[in-house]
Amino acid sequence: MNAPASPAQISSATPDPAAGASPVMAQFFEAKARQPDALVFFRMGDFYELFFEDAQKAAAALGITLTARGQFNGQPIPMAGVPVHAAEAYLSKLIRCGFKVAVCEQMEDPAEAKKRGSKSVVRRDVVRIVTPGTLTEDGLLDARGANRLAAIAVRGGAAAVASVEISTGEVECLGTSVGGLASALAALGPSEVLVPDRLFSDETVGAALKAAGGFVQPLPSALAEPSASEARLKRLYGVDTLDGFGQLSGAEVSALGLIAAHLETTQAGKLPALSPPRRAGEADVMAIDPATRASLEIEKTLSGGRDGSLLAAIDRTVTAPGARLLAARLARPLLDPAAIDARLDAVAWFCEHRAQRQRLREQLKGLGDMARALSRLALGRGGPRDLGTLRDGLQASEAIVGLFASTHDPLVEPPAEIASALAALNLDLHADLLAYRDLLASGLGAELPAQARDGGYVAEGVRPELDGARALRDDSRRVVAQLEARLAADSGVALKIRHNAVLGYFVECTAKAAEPMMAPPLNATFIHRQTLANQVRFTTVELAELDAKIAQAAERALAIEIETFEAWRAAAIQVAAGLQAAAEAAARLDVAAGLAEWAEDVGASRPVVDRSTAFEAEQARHPVVEAAVRRAGDAYTPNDCRLDGAGAAGPRLAIVTGPNMAGKSTFLRQNALLAILAQSGCFVPAKALRLGVVDRLFSRVGAGDDLARGRSTFMLEMVETAAILTQATPRSLVILDEIGRGTATYDGLAIAWACAEALHETNRCRGLFATHYHELAVLEDRLAFVANLSLKAKEWNGDLIFLHEAGPGPADRSYGVQVAKLAGVPPQVVARAKDVLERLEREAGAPAHLEDLPLFAAAMASVEEPRGPSPVEDALKALDLDGMSPREAMDALYRLKGLLP
Repeated sequence: MNAPASPAQISSATPDPAAGASPVMAQFFEAKARQPDALVFFRMGDFYELFFEDAQKAAAALGITLTARGQFNGQPIPMAGVPVHAAEAYLSKLIRCGFKVAVCEQMEDPAEAKKRGSKSVVRRDVVRIVTPGTLTEDGLLDARGANRLAAIAVRGGAAAVASVEISTGEVECLGTSVGGLASALAALGPSEVLVPDRLFSDETVGAALKAAGGFVQPLPSALAEPSASEARLKRLYGVDTLDGFGQLSGAEVSALGLIAAHLETTQAGKLPALSPPRRAGEADVMAIDPATRASLEIEKTLSGGRDGSLLAAIDRTVTAPGARLLAARLARPLLDPAAIDARLDAVAWFCEHRAQRQRLREQLKGLGDMARALSRLALGRGGPRDLGTLRDGLQASEAIVGLFASTHDPLVEPPAEIASALAALNLDLHADLLAYRDLLASGLGAELPAQARDGGYVAEGVRPELDGARALRDDSRRVVAQLEARLAADSGVALKIRHNAVLGYFVECTAKAAEPMMAPPLNATFIHRQTLANQVRFTTVELAELDAKIAQAAERALAIEIETFEAWRAAAIQVAAGLQAAAEAAARLDVAAGLAEWAEDVGASRPVVDRSTAFEAEQARHPVVEAAVRRAGDAYTPNDCRLDGAGAAGPRLAIVTGPNMAGKSTFLRQNALLAILAQSGCFVPAKALRLGVVDRLFSRVGAGDDLARGRSTFMLEMVETAAILTQATPRSLVILDEIGRGTATYDGLAIAWACAEALHETNRCRGLFATHYHELAVLEDRLAFVANLSLKAKEWNGDLIFLHEAGPGPADRSYGVQVAKLAGVPPQVVARAKDVLERLEREAGAPAHLEDLPLFAAAMASVEEPRGPSPVEDALKALDLDGMSPREAMDALYRLKGLLP
């Protein structure tokens, strides 16, 4: 037996259908030629089969069996397959492994193919290309997380990032600079990024793509040309001009055009219900670079999980769309105080109306994910359950509006954010949505299958012909018996209706009873079919029609249901804009109510956000750490923080000192997170916060490296510090932790000193600068707007107690040796460290005299090696202290001294 073809043999083979390939394999080769970089899922009955190198890759990635089928060019064809009913799970794993998958479906029933001839092959075609950014199935998506497809473009000196959430139809574009691409992509967190191939030579673009993560999909640069992109966008939205989308820049048109091109290719002509592009600019949202976003663990922790992040700590939403909207707001905090206040007004209203909030949250639980259901329907991947989601969502919308109307207090009007959401949900204001709700409410049955082809989802009485087909399908015996009784009564002949595989249904009676049926007038009704020895068989026009109907009843019933489903699906697309608006409105209500719930749980307060450069936090807490501390049954120690870029209401820069583990990093991150929460429209865990809007947030906290790019821990620290010093503005907030620690002591101190001066004098931004270089404390006296803060600790009976309190003034020491002891460093090492520390602190110019210290190994040996009594100890034991005179005691002391080594 020949071995399966190797990848080299396969790649060298010419997949020419005329060169010996079977008709089925010729179809595969055609599909593969259209998508050479994708794994082809080739539908064959109940399986998706993969061939050649696709099979080898899939078998290795999925852990499935690799077999062989037939031959090509004299070699067995490698083959692997997955069941159609379980394809989602396999697709998910392949996508996570970085593969693209082209789904090649059977486009007709095998019975239809046979009508063209016994050797005809079922027609197949690629119906979809599955990539990380184009997923829509619930089984492939995180219900509470976005799945964005992004594209970047650069035209001249301007750049743009466009994105689409195909599962919901949301489209956005952001104009930025090339240097701003990293921050913009990091805020989106895309699953897939489309990039014109010419941009890969740009190092800045490469760094932005690496920081953003996600699958990078190169595309020909020609697809980003403005004229071609504009034409593609017009075709995508079915418009003659793009003027209705605002003044899109050339870069924005190019980025959106890349997305349109990718959708045309991957969706095989079927497009989701897309909203018009929502435009944003760098001046609209807080810029947070990837390093800052990662260190602050806004949406996910450094380990990649959601638990332990800021989002997980504050998320009290009860719907998946609400959770996604909250994540989007935290990812891109606003800069406009008026827009921020609008969100805060909604949260405050729900805080004040607790009962209303609780009733709303109960109603929201039944809402479902209308946006994703609509997208699947628009793409032809949806089923009856998606229609059920739309029906239930619209009914819940009506209930929500009714809830507010029933408890309406004319003296307490809801704020604009809530009122606008209720208007979008009010079906009385949207006749098309009301009509569609009524259509689904009366048309859909109670039990809804996942696929339209499963049938049984159209309610009784909606389509009379469907009811009749179902009756024939489900109760054919009763229908035949009724016809038999009527024919017998009308003819006066004892007859029976019977059935066999040759004649189908027929009327049968004895030969004697058949005589009147052969003569007028009954022969006009009964048509002779067959005469046997003792029986004669007839048919009637009605029976023949009934026979055909019964034979086709199940097929006909399913066809009518599918026809009805397609009509309802098309109707959903017609009201897509209203459905999307209602889904978004419900998500906004969910976010506001959820944030109010969280604020009540933790005692959060409404921040004051203005255009000053102040940062005044009173009794603030870290939302994530506080939650962990409370779970452990402990109390969290709140702290104040006062900064002012203008230097009027507080220092511009605070030098933060204190022991390790005293809470410096927590204090720094805590205040950065307050800014994110406030500008996202959330209450904050503090007694009070006044915040002048932060345009850029920078965090240099923690250690890391980038060995793949040749960057050590210290080099990466310096790269990130350089980005801060070159980009921070007077409106920025900067938190720095232990700058300079990765190099020699004096080098590190010099760098830290210079960076602190630059932040104060050049950037003039608000900043918290944590350090163990206590020498920086003198900057308070040298620079006009610098102050010292310290996290307090105290020693008690030789142990170190952390107070976690931030107060004015520098720390007196770092307590590093005590922390080492707490960490479980061996006692002999701690003892040695104390010796070295005492010598260093005692001697002026200590580092120059370190060579005078005995070797560490010798000190260790002196601590660890067992030894007998020394001469001094023996002499002491021999002394009679009670019987000695003062003179004898003095002589004894001199003798003891002489015995010392």
